[in-house]
Amino acid sequence: MVSLRRAALVVAAVLALAACSDKNLRKPAELKDISNPAVQPSKAWSTSAGDGSGGVYSGLRLDLQPDALFAADADGRVYAINPKNGDRIWRTKTKARVISGPSVAGNAVYVGTLDAEVIALSRADGKILWHAKLPSEVLAPPAGDGDTVVVRSVDGHIAGLSAATGETQWLVDRSVPNLTLRGLSAPVIDGNRVFIGFDNGRIAALKTGDGQPVWEQVLSVPTGRTELDRLIDVDAGLLLVGGEIYAVSFGGDLACIDADTGQILWRRSIKSYTGMTLAGDLVVVTDESGVIWALDSHTGAAAWKQDALLYRKLSPPAAFAGYVVVGDFEGYLHWLDPKDGRIVGRSRAGGDPIRSPMVATDNLLYVLNEAGKITAVSAKR
Repeated sequence: MVSLRRAALVVAAVLALAACSDKNLRKPAELKDISNPAVQPSKAWSTSAGDGSGGVYSGLRLDLQPDALFAADADGRVYAINPKNGDRIWRTKTKARVISGPSVAGNAVYVGTLDAEVIALSRADGKILWHAKLPSEVLAPPAGDGDTVVVRSVDGHIAGLSAATGETQWLVDRSVPNLTLRGLSAPVIDGNRVFIGFDNGRIAALKTGDGQPVWEQVLSVPTGRTELDRLIDVDAGLLLVGGEIYAVSFGGDLACIDADTGQILWRRSIKSYTGMTLAGDLVVVTDESGVIWALDSHTGAAAWKQDALLYRKLSPPAAFAGYVVVGDFEGYLHWLDPKDGRIVGRSRAGGDPIRSPMVATDNLLYVLNEAGKITAVSAKR
């Protein structure tokens, strides 16, 4: 009953937002020519990893490992790809409606499905190892440490599964607000703890062994008169660096949190559901309107902001080759100088939206678009 009620509210919210957008359309910023670009991006290779997200919001992403680049699509195909040249290593058809992942831990690759399952595959050859049933759809990419796989489902459940068998070792039920954004941040495992951002604006650390709480912190509290105004979801991926966690909510709070105690070290007023990256000593985040912010990672002080890409539905930023890179809804990659935020280069990775986080080696940046195209990009100064 709760899930049906929540679904109805989500549908109502979508209709309301659509009506508002018709009346007050936020036009994406037009791109301006870049004189004397400082970087010359070029495509190293591209390949197709299926049909992408199937036109729906999902937690599909790339997972880059030393042996392979892993990807999946909404039709249930999971891929291992050679990151040097784009050649396929293996492909498995799971026959499931995959909606999140892949995530790699130990010798396995994990994906979540629309039908409330987690599927584990062999990292070496793609053979399906096990299926595990969850209470509801698995919209966040699973997280593993080789022994335990931590999984979130949209109804608020968090499960710890055996990495060997998929058997449920523990299950935690968290309440979910009546109205939330469609999205869940992925769990982040560090040692014997897993960090999770919730739809109610809270951040928590749990023990991976039994799901017991270590600490919990309030990142955002609901404000405003309407349900839409009071959305405070933590949907952007948590950024764990050393002993600190950077988290941002749709409610308008970005904070640096001590990973051991949960104490907030600093806080800034920024609203986001996309994500962050660390570029040197800067935390770089794209906000909900398309402004890119750079903050001092130690103090939270603003170093710069770039607002030339308003309403272009930006991806999470990536740090690569001495630049900050963001993708947009038309498949463009915008290259920023991390010292001052100037846009110093532009390239394109197809014509479809780029929404999932980009991943990188020292030499190549890997981009997944909504149509399932993977592009590897190099940068020359």
